[in-house]
Amino acid sequence: MILAASAADPSIIKQIFNFEDYAALLSLVRNSIIAGAVLGVVCGLVSLFVMRRDLPFAVHGISELSFAGAAGALLIGVNVVIGSLAGSLLAALAIGALGVKARDRNSVIGVLMPFGLGLGVLFLGLYKGRSGNKFGLLTGQIVAIDTPQLSWLIGISIVVLISLMVLWRPLTFASLDAEVAAARGVPVRALAPAFMLVLGLTVAMSIQIVGALLVLSIVCTPAAAAMRVTATPWLTAVLSVGFATVSVVGGIMLALGSALPISPYITTISFSIYVLCRVIGTVRERRGWQRRPAAVTY
Repeated sequence: MILAASAADPSIIKQIFNFEDYAALLSLVRNSIIAGAVLGVVCGLVSLFVMRRDLPFAVHGISELSFAGAAGALLIGVNVVIGSLAGSLLAALAIGALGVKARDRNSVIGVLMPFGLGLGVLFLGLYKGRSGNKFGLLTGQIVAIDTPQLSWLIGISIVVLISLMVLWRPLTFASLDAEVAAARGVPVRALAPAFMLVLGLTVAMSIQIVGALLVLSIVCTPAAAAMRVTATPWLTAVLSVGFATVSVVGGIMLALGSALPISPYITTISFSIYVLCRVIGTVRERRGWQRRPAAVTY
């Protein structure tokens, strides 16, 4: 039906792909492209632990509170990045403190998600400014990143990357086998809230570009795709970072000439990469290739 409508109305195609004056428009999104590349590196690495620790649902829960914080900041005229960070960190602390076990964690997230989304909708309903600002919090904006926001994003990225460097080995061990890790002296209970805070910072950054509704596409999908084609830890990390970066930067480049939000482009690229990796993984498994988890020592 969509293809038929597109064939009957060429203007729909032009809305989706329009590369007139592309070179002139490219200079307008320099900050967004830089932010997208930085975000690809951070999300690609964080995505590994999101999948290993089975936390996609937590990502969605944090994004709803981050959206509420950003909407509240927009309403009262405060920096949206600060509001988004506050919402993300509150959600991460609540999930990390109250949801130690998987069942408890999912219950907490199930309570937080509708509350955060409802609160965000309330704030946006009270906001009387530009409708584009409202829509952008949900679906992302290609020119949303100005120089101060880029500085915030780079600063937060540095904090996240340093935290991951410190946590990488024990977090990897605890993610693969928490009981053995605890027996070896790894502080498993302390690692859970620590990583939730790192995840909260990452989600808050992601919302600035891709929006609250579709943040899963760059925080979960890259590692999910990489894990379909390799079990080698370093190669999984490299592929995850590459997939996330291609999705974000590629989405920005495609959306540049269109009047549509950026998120459909990012999610389509991310989903296409996942489907391709899944097909490759399935073919290799049918030919007798088995994915074996690599041994992790601590």
